Amino acid sequence: MRKTLVAITFTLGLPVILVTLWWINTILSPNFFIPEPPELIAEFFGLWFGPRLWADVLPSLARFGMGVALAIVVGVLLGIVIGLNRTLRAMTEPLFEFFRALPAPVLVPPLLLIIGPNDAMKVVVIAIGAVWPVLLNTVEGVRATDPVQNDTSRSYGISGFNRVRYQVLPSAAPQVLAGVRQCLPIGLILMVISEMFAPTGGLGAAIIRFQRTYAIPEMWSGILLLGIVGFLVAMLFRVVERRILRWYYGLKDLENAV
Repeated sequence: MRKTLVAITFTLGLPVILVTLWWINTILSPNFFIPEPPELIAEFFGLWFGPRLWADVLPSLARFGMGVALAIVVGVLLGIVIGLNRTLRAMTEPLFEFFRALPAPVLVPPLLLIIGPNDAMKVVVIAIGAVWPVLLNTVEGVRATDPVQNDTSRSYGISGFNRVRYQVLPSAAPQVLAGVRQCLPIGLILMVISEMFAPTGGLGAAIIRFQRTYAIPEMWSGILLLGIVGFLVAMLFRVVERRILRWYYGLKDLENAV
């Protein structure tokens, strides 16, 4: 019980202090462009838990989920293939460095022209921008597989799909999941940017509309919602990561206890 209270205090302590300072500042120095916290909270629940939940929030989250899922699948599959093949790795490395250096938002205008202002374009933008951390981390994780494990697998006649499933993937899993963790905020950012470029609905389009019509509390409430979504996604991923890598964290706990 005590540990839970301490954890809650550490989690909520700084946000409570910052909101208190914000509230005091808006009372002492009112500003049209910065709403007071009670006004923002009222706008938040009134706006996003009504018809806009179905019109803007859930479609945005669906596109985010599809784009990130596509990035993870493509990144892991390509990463395994490239990581296991030294020649392929040498050939693709310069190309990957080139595309990794491109900021993903610059791909939005050409994709908008090629695919059109629809949901497919937004999913593709998210997938293209979020795939690189997964791909590169998977390549490095596979490449760094323990040589002793490789020799052991060969000596027991484990090869092909069975080797990937029982040796390569478990060994590379910590690095693969580190790439997935990095791709989540990138996907969220690109979800908003793609909706701002093609304002046919979604959180990004709604925030832009509020900004252009000077609906300031509504605009801030959209930003608050994005922050909460990002926080919940990170917490959910942490739970999943802990479950998948329970052997890895158990090993680290044992090493730290020595």
